[in-house]
Amino acid sequence: MEILKSLPPAIPLWPNGAPGARGDTEADKPRLYAFPPQTKSTTTAVLVIPGGGYAHVSMGHEGIQYARWLNAQGVTAFVLDYRVAPYQYPVEIQDGMRGMRYVRSHAADYGIDPNRIGVWGSSAGGHLASTLGVHGNDAPPLPEKSDSIDQTDARPNFMILSYPVVSMQPPIAHTGSMNNLLGEMPYAQMQQKFSNQLGVNAQTPMTFLFATTGDPTVPVENSLDLYRALERAHIPVELHIYDYADHGCGLCGSIPELATWPLLLRNWLIHENWLPTDAPPMPPAAPNYPFWPPGLDGPGKPQP
Repeated sequence: MEILKSLPPAIPLWPNGAPGARGDTEADKPRLYAFPPQTKSTTTAVLVIPGGGYAHVSMGHEGIQYARWLNAQGVTAFVLDYRVAPYQYPVEIQDGMRGMRYVRSHAADYGIDPNRIGVWGSSAGGHLASTLGVHGNDAPPLPEKSDSIDQTDARPNFMILSYPVVSMQPPIAHTGSMNNLLGEMPYAQMQQKFSNQLGVNAQTPMTFLFATTGDPTVPVENSLDLYRALERAHIPVELHIYDYADHGCGLCGSIPELATWPLLLRNWLIHENWLPTDAPPMPPAAPNYPFWPPGLDGPGKPQP
């Protein structure tokens, strides 16, 4: 309940009904949560996209906890709660694009720079985040009913990817994410398009990658292949792989072997000038929030 006490109000991505909605329940209403810091250190902002295999959304430790980590250092954050299975492509991607477009189109309202908006995705959220970075406005078609927000650029200015799903092609694809997004029998051309390492080009934004060698859920080759593609395209990229076996630990505050990775991320943000050198210190390592805070509702809520 402490997590929910200071949770900001939900911002509906489509106040008049989301495109492709199957009904009018909370599961059909994608939303954003805006987390402005108490004291801003930068005009940079980050759209946070939690993972969950496109089956649920890990709002706690890969969403709200990331946002508060950013807030502590003076960075404005937005957490996306997006539609998942039984929804399939293009809905999830449209929700992600709408989230980025909402943030950028409302930049002045939050005192942020529309050219300094990053995306931070974990696991399947890393796939959605890298889809925005690699494909930009060409990821899926626009909804039938579009508005001025949909004319805003959906490509982030930088990417942070934690143990991401990147590929939709076996043998390195995460089967659950692939099936939930593209269906049990996906078309080969869709698998290729959304194997994001294959689409990297000169417009792909700079990237920070974190993964573990022995990840038991998403093969580390997802991160390795994306790193190689970015390096070949001369895109600034930093990769940190720990000789450990874990998936889904968020900031990993309870795992001493991995708890150093947020400091590496902070150093990268400072090095690339997204965060000032005199930004407030990052918060100390802490146990993970629950992956879905009790009492919260939304499209990413795990179904019994």
